[in-house]
Amino acid sequence: MRGTLMLTWILIICLSQVAVKSQYYSKTRPYHPRPVKVTNLHVFMHETAGITAVQVAQANITSNDNNSSVPFASLVAFNDPLRTGPEPDSKVIGNVQGIALLSRMNASSTQYIDFGFNTGRFNGSSISVFSRGEPELAVVGGRGKFVMATGVALFNPIIINATNVILELNITVVHY
Repeated sequence: MRGTLMLTWILIICLSQVAVKSQYYSKTRPYHPRPVKVTNLHVFMHETAGITAVQVAQANITSNDNNSSVPFASLVAFNDPLRTGPEPDSKVIGNVQGIALLSRMNASSTQYIDFGFNTGRFNGSSISVFSRGEPELAVVGGRGKFVMATGVALFNPIIINATNVILELNITVVHY
């Protein structure tokens, strides 16, 4: 019994020394944090109803009290081209994919949007936005050149009609 107790204390002392002598980083490769970068993007999202934006679900309600063109509780999926200008023939630099839950009773929506770039210096990178559909959307993440992104995407409607929507986006991204 006494030998077992002595062996237990020796093991406890040895294990505590291991924890004290170990370190949380490598001595051969020092940690050098990457500098924080701020990127400002100015792009245009082109949406065509029924082609690049489609209503995929709607609440089963019998009336539309607010007489809106989009009934309460509609879910819309979209895959819109991301362009350099407001013109329909401007250069495509990526695409905007996402979903929006529309709640027209109070004229609001909740959106998840992913801005994917497939040309230029941000090729293969994307910015993720998850926010209410106000004039500014919260950037909550990214990948590629936009690792650990935060920031804000401000949008300004250029054209909104029954078939087309063109939004001007000014996106400020803080990333590493």
